[in-house]
Amino acid sequence: MKHQVYTGKQLAQIVSAIKTCGRIKDMRVTDILIDSRRLISSDNCLFFALTTRRNDGHKYIEGLYKKGVRFFMVDTKFKDTGNFPDAIFFIVANTLKALQALAAYHRAQFNIPVIGITGSNGKTVVKEWLYQLLNPDKKIIRSPKSYNSQIGVPLSVWQINNDHKLAIFEAGISEPNEMENLQSIINPTLGIFTNIGEAHGENFISNIQKTGEKLKLFTKVETLIYNSDQKDIQQVVIRSGVLENIKTFVWGKANDDNLKISGVETGENETRITGTYKNELINITIPFTDRASVENAIHCWAMMLLLGYSNDIIRKRMPKLAPIAMRLEQKEGINNCTIINDSYNSDFNSLSIAIDFLNQQNQHREKVVILSDILQSGRNDVDLYCDVAALFKKKNIDKLIGIGSTISKYADKFSCDKVFYTTTADFLTNFQLTSLKNQAILLKGARIFEFERISRFMQQKVHETVLEINLTALVNNLNFFRSKINKETKIMAMVKAFSYGSGSFEIANVLQYHQVDYLAVAFADEGVELRKAGITLPVMVMNPEEYAFDLMIKHQLEPEIFSFRTLKMLEKAIKRNALPENKPVKVHIKLETGMNRLGFVEEEVEPLIERLFKNPFIYVQSVFSHLAASDKPEFDNFSRTQIERFSTIAQHIINAADHPVMMHILNSAGILHFRNAQFDMVRLGIGLYGISNTKEIGLQQVTSLKSEIVRIKNIKKGESVGYNRNFIAEQDMQIGIVSIGYADGLMRYLGNGKLQLWLKNQAVPVIGDICMDMCSIDLSGTKAREGEIVVVFDEKHPVAEVATIAQTIPYEILSRISRRVKRVYFHE
Repeated sequence: MKHQVYTGKQLAQIVSAIKTCGRIKDMRVTDILIDSRRLISSDNCLFFALTTRRNDGHKYIEGLYKKGVRFFMVDTKFKDTGNFPDAIFFIVANTLKALQALAAYHRAQFNIPVIGITGSNGKTVVKEWLYQLLNPDKKIIRSPKSYNSQIGVPLSVWQINNDHKLAIFEAGISEPNEMENLQSIINPTLGIFTNIGEAHGENFISNIQKTGEKLKLFTKVETLIYNSDQKDIQQVVIRSGVLENIKTFVWGKANDDNLKISGVETGENETRITGTYKNELINITIPFTDRASVENAIHCWAMMLLLGYSNDIIRKRMPKLAPIAMRLEQKEGINNCTIINDSYNSDFNSLSIAIDFLNQQNQHREKVVILSDILQSGRNDVDLYCDVAALFKKKNIDKLIGIGSTISKYADKFSCDKVFYTTTADFLTNFQLTSLKNQAILLKGARIFEFERISRFMQQKVHETVLEINLTALVNNLNFFRSKINKETKIMAMVKAFSYGSGSFEIANVLQYHQVDYLAVAFADEGVELRKAGITLPVMVMNPEEYAFDLMIKHQLEPEIFSFRTLKMLEKAIKRNALPENKPVKVHIKLETGMNRLGFVEEEVEPLIERLFKNPFIYVQSVFSHLAASDKPEFDNFSRTQIERFSTIAQHIINAADHPVMMHILNSAGILHFRNAQFDMVRLGIGLYGISNTKEIGLQQVTSLKSEIVRIKNIKKGESVGYNRNFIAEQDMQIGIVSIGYADGLMRYLGNGKLQLWLKNQAVPVIGDICMDMCSIDLSGTKAREGEIVVVFDEKHPVAEVATIAQTIPYEILSRISRRVKRVYFHE
């Protein structure tokens, strides 16, 4: 089914356009776009140039115009409409409000049941499980992934078309007065309030206030479902007066609840839930045992009962619930491949998102997609696979490996290299994995196809210790710092030391995609690795060694020049390489202002200027210095002195140049503490990974270090554990052997009770000496099993705490994590 068509005249009225530029009479819009990087087709596409604290969509109009986009929604500050003669512009006061107005109007065209979901946790799982449970009977539109924000909700609602018989949308807020906007867009007829907790509470006075704000989503629903055991929700619902206008379906332990829960029996791999509904004792069984899944399943149970489903049907469907993959993972694969695993669901919207991530993998020229049948799409198969084929062509996919009988029928629709198999087992038996080399491979399959078998088969085999890198958190941190600087200030991101242990090109790919201006590495070899991986951003090399100047020139890396010796090495390299005058080497001049490490002192600047600007093959790109104690408030006066000294000395070089020269001195802590010293660029280092001495609200720790219990042993009183017999059991006890040691980066100093690891959020002390490849933990009072995950640090247990125990800093803990530890990158 094609999307509803909107004329130019309709659009102008819907968004209350102040003015239009261009001939709107004959225009038609069927698609909208907010991210220039995700353009699939320019035909009938309207781009909304959204302006946020972190970015300005108007910057991307020129690029989109060159790609064929002709319709633009802009705000009154945009004055360049005359530069795009064939374009049509809608000028509005606020482009986000215009997007929301269009989505609200679009929603109003459809008279179908709409389920709205909000709460602190569980929104996405409840939405996806309802989709699994109800999809056999109805064609359903639902929010992609976690599209629940002021921008995500209108994009979700825009997807409704005449084929859909039910919609399920989730809504999330981070501050007061946001939910009214989302209510008018979603306009739900039925509601689920999952729960209320501490998540996203920083902008609310209390949980009661946050509950009241979230409740605004349901002011016009027919019926609201909630758990009466959630006392804050119960209290706010009763006090708000909302019950005068809506009905409720309440579940919980109270006798007067619509669905009274009387039993929750947890087995090894499943949970049986018993309740009373309309005086009848009923039950369901779900294939999960955790409390959150039980709560989420009961919300779904309540909704199905409300919709009139018999419990016999519900009981048959509940055991088939599949886990919801809340993240897309990237791992090292066999034969130097990169594996991107998004194999727990398969629909067109999530496929498009996953392919965008695939195309960020610049370290590989060839892109391969292993795709199963797309099940329960609610669309005609011919239209669906024609759209998939068009997406593959637009996104330059090199090879398709199709698995499933349906996708195989439409092989002729795909113009790329392709091969098809009827089942996953057929693929694993007959496909030659050795044919996959140096490629980025996306696994995208419906749950029933068990693509996790393919993932295990293709992964590079390494030991059980894993460093997980949350790329969503990394981007959030980048945007957090962007919100702290002026729009015109550039960002140089530090990816030295293997990106503080997080990986080199993997992190650089993300930063390049999210349009940082510069990267910085410690040594030329790191920069060369980035260039070979397809990174095209400017790269500053902070410690240029004599042998490496030729490499830097060859790969267009930009050396830091911090002494006359390094300048002389550069001058010699320039002569050796016989550079053309129109290709000078860009350099960054380091000034000494108080760190007393590297850099030119003030007395050296005049002879430096003479050397620099008489050589036509040297181009001074920037002048910079380094703050010695920007994260220590007690040294703020010293930092200010450094900034003043830097400004004074740098000005001599800038005045002598015949071109603009950038200045930069602020690091992560400096960005937060000295905002008046941003100059032209800032350098973002450890803060990008969520580490800050000030415990800044808004930053998220990016990395989590985890390992596995490989052996559980019972030892007797008086027996020793580990080398040197430094631990003697004072009583009979149970211990666990964990597959992480000092060769992985776990400092030997942390043994003998200094450090505690975390098993299911329970502290378990490290006992005895830490060995090269493993350590031992005290499992007293736990119900541990072999194979269970143990956490060294994660977002709940910050790396800064480990650093404090080790009497060091987070930088050292992160940079010590060895390369033999498998890195797993994921998007939430």
